[in-house]
Amino acid sequence: MPLVNAKEMLTKAKAGHYAVGQFNINNLEWTKAILLTAQELNSPVILGVSEGAGKYMCGYKTVVGMVNGMLEELKITVPVALHLDHGSYEGAKACIAAGFSSIMFDGSHYPIEENVEKTKELVATCNELGLSIEAEVGSIGGEEDGVIGAGECADPAECKMIADLGVTMLAAGIGNIHGKYPENWAGLSFDTLDAIQQLTGEMPLVLHGGTGIPADMIKKAISLGVSKINVNTECQLAFAAATREYIEAGKDLQGKGFDPRKLLAPGFQAIKDTVKEKMELFGSVDKA
Repeated sequence: MPLVNAKEMLTKAKAGHYAVGQFNINNLEWTKAILLTAQELNSPVILGVSEGAGKYMCGYKTVVGMVNGMLEELKITVPVALHLDHGSYEGAKACIAAGFSSIMFDGSHYPIEENVEKTKELVATCNELGLSIEAEVGSIGGEEDGVIGAGECADPAECKMIADLGVTMLAAGIGNIHGKYPENWAGLSFDTLDAIQQLTGEMPLVLHGGTGIPADMIKKAISLGVSKINVNTECQLAFAAATREYIEAGKDLQGKGFDPRKLLAPGFQAIKDTVKEKMELFGSVDKA
């Protein structure tokens, strides 16, 4: 099945009160693990690519080629969107040209007027090409590829301004943070989320920083209109822990245990297990 934009899967998720996971990819193992898990669970999925990860994987065209090749070779039949995560204006245009099916333009660091202007232009381009587009209001806390946010809460009125431009989905800061959550984290602001939902209506809302948010908060956020949840750090931690265990047990020194196909296998399985757990929590299993 070829890449799809994320509109239909997220519209169905919003109506069905579940969420589709966006799992960021960093290499072949990441991509293969996520796609196979989505297929096994009959779940739609969004592959997220940050600008830093895109550069690491030799550029957006390489990423598109790898993902399209896997869709064919692995006989993937569930809906898959390839999505730029926290894209700059220039990065969004580059991913559109490379063949991504969905983009995020993160204009949250601009004054609202400039965010509106740039988002409006990219919405027109995406509509013309049949791509989905995510916009952001109120920066997400923590750091991701140099994009730093304090975790402030978005202004619901500004969210409506961006939503009214015709974006497919909206990411709004509600106290969420990229990476590990600090011990003194105050939790998600459901009052802010509810106010945004009241003003944006049927628009699917996006929760960034899905790693470390308690399951009860995830479920409540979904009940208040969140239809897409981003996970990245949790897969990285699982991959690192499984790889560390393999090496500390000396398995890389046994036979051909140093072969990358063996060395990376435990981390690959750890990603699969993490993605399965999240898809079950988000409610997207058998929703393809």
